Amino acid sequence: MSDYFQRSLDMHERLHGKIEVSPKMPLRTRDDLSLAYTPGVARPCEVIAENPERARDLTIKGNAVAIVSDGSAVLGLGNIGPYAAIPVMEGKALLFKEFAGIDAFPICLDTQDPDAIVETVRRISPVFGGINLEDIAAPKCFTIEQRLQDLGIPVFHDDQHGTAIVLLAALLNAAGVTGRDPADLKVVINGAGAAGTAIAKLLRCVSFDPSVCVPVKDVVVCDRRGAIHRGRADLTPPKHELLAFTNKDDRAGSMHDMIEGADVFIGVSRGDLLKADDVRKMAPDPIILAMANPIPEIMPDVAREAGAAVVGTGRSDFPNQVNNVLVFPGIFRGALDAGATRITPEMKLAAAHALAASVPDPTAERILPDPLDRAVAPRIAQAVGGAWDGS
Repeated sequence: MSDYFQRSLDMHERLHGKIEVSPKMPLRTRDDLSLAYTPGVARPCEVIAENPERARDLTIKGNAVAIVSDGSAVLGLGNIGPYAAIPVMEGKALLFKEFAGIDAFPICLDTQDPDAIVETVRRISPVFGGINLEDIAAPKCFTIEQRLQDLGIPVFHDDQHGTAIVLLAALLNAAGVTGRDPADLKVVINGAGAAGTAIAKLLRCVSFDPSVCVPVKDVVVCDRRGAIHRGRADLTPPKHELLAFTNKDDRAGSMHDMIEGADVFIGVSRGDLLKADDVRKMAPDPIILAMANPIPEIMPDVAREAGAAVVGTGRSDFPNQVNNVLVFPGIFRGALDAGATRITPEMKLAAAHALAASVPDPTAERILPDPLDRAVAPRIAQAVGGAWDGS
């Protein structure tokens, strides 16, 4: 791990960042200059002034995504601010280009005020075909995303929905591997931030059949104080809303209490939290998806030795990497190509099922495709575009 840290630092210093802007046309002659700039450029300007929708066809807008962050929740590093967030947003832009051919731009804002973030995104939106919100802390990430849904272009908080979509795909294939019906699963989610909340919401619609929408049998969401239940007076509005469809028996206690008898543990919290004894208390052949980075809630070898049938983490050096890179390039590619104005629940579910289907014969060691599989993004894009209903 330390070797990756130093090598990455050396690479960033050598390259001065990971992305650059490249021209699509030559600029060698006066004729080239006249077409790209004055006088020729005046005509596309006039056409767009008459019909702003033509900007999608005549400019970068139709293939451009802004990656917007305030640096308040970067990886597992926390609130490190906009300057320190730039390497992550650059990396995201690189992945957009490599896997979906999308021109993405890091936009790291020197404010953590939700009103200022919303206003800034509104003001810069004309040049972009989509907005990818990234590494913005909960609960403000929920309100920021919701307030921007009227922009007329897709606004998608990847830490919420990208994580949830990949998780659902992994869970469907893991359920198949262990011979379970997803609707019979009892799930514990540790972590009630952006990712945990979105995962809980998406687990209301699980089935091997993409046309059928049924919830898991039960899901209990835990935060640092234990299970989210109706007797707690300290719940934020987003956490209180979870109780409409989670913790049906209103159980109280720690995560270690909730894990007893559960089929699935989903970790989006902090490392080295789940113990071997916890795994032994779960239902037979449990599914462990421990996604804290860089240290998962439990190491895969420990989980397997304690009886876990399927183990996934957020890391690329273990099997079953549950990583957003499998989803967000295809989601935006499909949305941009379809001219979608938002990302609907149907599009998210279509992405999850397309991702799950990318592994025709899942095994305990392979419930998701390789993150470097270049066929995944086009498959997801096609499914997402097909799910857009135009409304």
